[in-house]
Amino acid sequence: MNSLLVEKYRPTNLSDYIGSTEVISCAEQFITDGDIPHLLLYGKAGTGKTTLAKLLVKNISCDYLYVNASDENSVDSIRFKIKTFISAVGCNDLKVVIVDEADYLTPNAQAALRNLMETFSKHSRFIMTCNYVERIIDPIQSRCQLFSVTIPNKADAARKVVTILQNEKVQFDINDVKIIIDNGYPDMRRIINNVQKSIQNNKLVLDNASILNADFKQDILNCIVDRKDVKHIRQIIADNSVRDFSEVFTYLYENVDEISKDNADIILMVLAQYQYQDALVVDKEINFAAMISAMKEKL
Repeated sequence: MNSLLVEKYRPTNLSDYIGSTEVISCAEQFITDGDIPHLLLYGKAGTGKTTLAKLLVKNISCDYLYVNASDENSVDSIRFKIKTFISAVGCNDLKVVIVDEADYLTPNAQAALRNLMETFSKHSRFIMTCNYVERIIDPIQSRCQLFSVTIPNKADAARKVVTILQNEKVQFDINDVKIIIDNGYPDMRRIINNVQKSIQNNKLVLDNASILNADFKQDILNCIVDRKDVKHIRQIIADNSVRDFSEVFTYLYENVDEISKDNADIILMVLAQYQYQDALVVDKEINFAAMISAMKEKL
């Protein structure tokens, strides 16, 4: 199995897309009309925002440009790359720009994007995706139709996983599928990636520790970003078998921009302080919980 299952089984038409009835119904209407408004698709990672955006542009007559704002988030990227595309003569009357992970755009870049939305509104549309809608400036939000993108239920996720396993001729126990989904929901991308990691010799062999550890890292990140209370933090730590936090420190370092783009340098200083203390303290769990609280205070 050489290819990534998450890419191999990415939906190629709307009928294969897993999403809420409301979102799918609106998407079908956009395709029928052959036009879309400016869209802002928001929700947790792995719920299908990018997939939905690409399905829309592939099913209407348009020229489209894809920009990943986590890589290209400056004012220059907006002004030159996007402006060059939407101002040039194309094959179709309508032009659509997909701005993936738009919450990575700086405030100045978002302001430049808003200006382009207004200037070229007659023949161009923008589809933006983001994990944190509150990081998108109000002038952009007010110009877009907003959709919360979620997987409606675990049963739909299970059907998707079972279909993949059957197509790949992988033997599996349905209880193992349930465990993987429970640990990854609602992140469908993470669920499928965990399925692929667990396939050995055409059998689904569950490595509970690795799956739980991966989810623990994401849960800790969510605790910081969502500013969960101390009771919630302690419960997550207590419910998990992880007691060596070295990999979690690295994970938080790699995802520091998700915690805070504006105060990333301060978050890094907090992370460095508590990582250093981790090697010296008697109770690593207390030190780790204190780090989460300290990071929340800096947001």
